[in-house]
Amino acid sequence: MKMFQPLSVYIGLSYIKAKRDNHFISFISLASVVGIALGVIVLITVLSAVNGYEEGMRDRFLKMFSHVTVSDSDWQLPHWEKRRREVLEAKHVLAAAPFIERQVMLKEAGKVQATLIQGVVPELEKDIGGINKFISKPTSLNALKAGEYNIILGATLAKTLGVKVGDSVMLLSPSKQAFIINDDGTQTVDDQTPLLKDFNVVATFKADMQVFDSGTAYIHMQDAIDLFEMGEDVTGLRLKIDDIFKAQEVTYAIADSSSGDYLLTNWTTQNANLFKSLQLFKTMLFMILILIIGIAAFNLVSTLIMIVTDKQSDIAILRTLGMSPAQVMRLFIVQGSVLGLIGTVIGVSLGLLVAVNLTDIVSWFEQLLNYQFLKSEIHQITQIDTKIIASDVIIIALSALALAILATLYPAWKASKVQPAEALRYD
Repeated sequence: MKMFQPLSVYIGLSYIKAKRDNHFISFISLASVVGIALGVIVLITVLSAVNGYEEGMRDRFLKMFSHVTVSDSDWQLPHWEKRRREVLEAKHVLAAAPFIERQVMLKEAGKVQATLIQGVVPELEKDIGGINKFISKPTSLNALKAGEYNIILGATLAKTLGVKVGDSVMLLSPSKQAFIINDDGTQTVDDQTPLLKDFNVVATFKADMQVFDSGTAYIHMQDAIDLFEMGEDVTGLRLKIDDIFKAQEVTYAIADSSSGDYLLTNWTTQNANLFKSLQLFKTMLFMILILIIGIAAFNLVSTLIMIVTDKQSDIAILRTLGMSPAQVMRLFIVQGSVLGLIGTVIGVSLGLLVAVNLTDIVSWFEQLLNYQFLKSEIHQITQIDTKIIASDVIIIALSALALAILATLYPAWKASKVQPAEALRYD
């Protein structure tokens, strides 16, 4: 491009350093570069942390939830084995497992905690989610045996109840239907009979998500069927698919091809508000942080105006030697662009370095200050890894450069308006 012809580039680069007796301008130039670099570092680091947080939330949710859930209109699915065979024939479906879900209370030594009980078939459930990865070793879901009334508790839930492996807890359900024979031989239903059952704690799990660790427990599905008198019904089927982003497609395909009535949900609808809020947060954060880079970039305005003032006599001489106003303007655009490029390159390099090591840096600060920044009761998860997305880095770098170039336009235009005669009159 003509703007980057050798003469403009050479003189523009030579003007980055002010006169030897004017160190203040050199300091302002350095401050502009540092400001742009810091803005880029902060933006890359924060967006990488948000990306990592979002991916961590999604990964943990999908290990604890299913990709697609199949049930009936009243969340009670009959003939689950037949339904399971049907959905396994759908495209992209890798596995399917039945489950029973109930809200109950767990009690031990005077401590009572509301809990979501999950009745599962260990042999099938292990193919669906990642709960086995979170269970304390060497135990696994296989510790749940039909008829033994064993239970696996979330780590926080076990701590709240004050129990450990080998102890027992009492399950309390709000009510259980009971038929009472009256004196006249008629039957009435008593819904106030409490359901009580002792379970043996065989393991705990820690998913690093407060909603699960503090309020979820697993039992064998047959125990749940006997306990809640489900007969042959279950709450539903959990499905695992080969591509999580095809959940909607699989949902519609099952609905279209099913031989019965289904109530279908998937992870995108179950957690839609959460992930939409994260995307909105990321967008707003980007807009706010880009303003930081904008402020630093527009420091170039004052820097270049000072340089224009400092170099007025040089500009006048160049004009008398035949340099056009457009060439003078290009000279200062090159100068400001180079400063912006230096700041951007430094910022991207250090930003990537900080983002890659952010987990270790945060851990070091937590140990130093004896304070946990990511509290599970607030943020749902206790640890995240950063995720660097190339498109984010490119957008940040181009935005920083664009703002830097934009900031050079006014000083460059002002330099092009310098009149040789006026500039040299008092020199």
